[in-house]
Amino acid sequence: MPRCDTGCAPRDGAWGQGQGQVSSAAAAGGPYPKRVKVVEVGPRDGLQNEKNLVPTPVKINLINMLSETGLQVIEATSFVSPKWVPQVAAGAKEVSIFGAASELFTQKNINCSIEESLERFEEVMRAAKEASIPVRGYVSCVLGCPYEGKISAAKVAEVSKKMYSMGCYEISLGDTIGVGTPGSMREMLAAVMKEVPVGALAVHCHDTYGQALANILVALQMGVSVVDASVAGLGGCPYAQGASGNVATEDLVYMLNGLGIHTGVDLQKLMDTGTFICNALNRKTNSKVSQASCRL
Repeated sequence: MPRCDTGCAPRDGAWGQGQGQVSSAAAAGGPYPKRVKVVEVGPRDGLQNEKNLVPTPVKINLINMLSETGLQVIEATSFVSPKWVPQVAAGAKEVSIFGAASELFTQKNINCSIEESLERFEEVMRAAKEASIPVRGYVSCVLGCPYEGKISAAKVAEVSKKMYSMGCYEISLGDTIGVGTPGSMREMLAAVMKEVPVGALAVHCHDTYGQALANILVALQMGVSVVDASVAGLGGCPYAQGASGNVATEDLVYMLNGLGIHTGVDLQKLMDTGTFICNALNRKTNSKVSQASCRL
């Protein structure tokens, strides 16, 4: 899955959250990071869940508008075969691989076991390395699974460690069905941070139960400085009935602004982009900020 990097985003320790062992301050909820890298997943994770085919010109306009907001990273599209890695090398700055901490979800999603999925990822890692493309790893169902229910923090830590060890520079921890709470987020992150440096972690929260921003706040307190979000809250999970979209990028940026955390994102331009894509899709925005502004 390729992404468009629209700026020079500082990574890891460059944002004051260095890699290393979990500090007592981080585990207990230390000071917020000064900067947060917002990873926009709307064009990929958001649009792929739309029931109707989204015209290519609309996708292009969406990505172009997002690139004007100050967002440093925008996920553009997805593909399933490592054979496509060389073809996207010219236009993408990185690709991602998608794993899960749930055996049943992995079977339903990509028709193999967790261990088999990790073996498949090795081929992608080799292709990406040959093309000099960095790889980001996703771990789905870190706080719950539509088939298995609660997922143990130890299992999330195990899968995260394996993906990080195989060469993923960053691991995005996804609450795929949005069932997590600040308590379960803290427990899961504490376990993962014993295996993967906090500077290499990101969180990806869906807002099914209205807990996304609260969960993100806990992650920030624990030292995470990379957060995934989707403009207008686009997205969902086709394998989890009732799962709503990702946290809206507008709402995330609004919260970060209120905390005095720098993102480099222009909220007004972001809201304009949300208005554009919602009008194009003939749907209402899931962004509370935009709703409060009486936009849609």
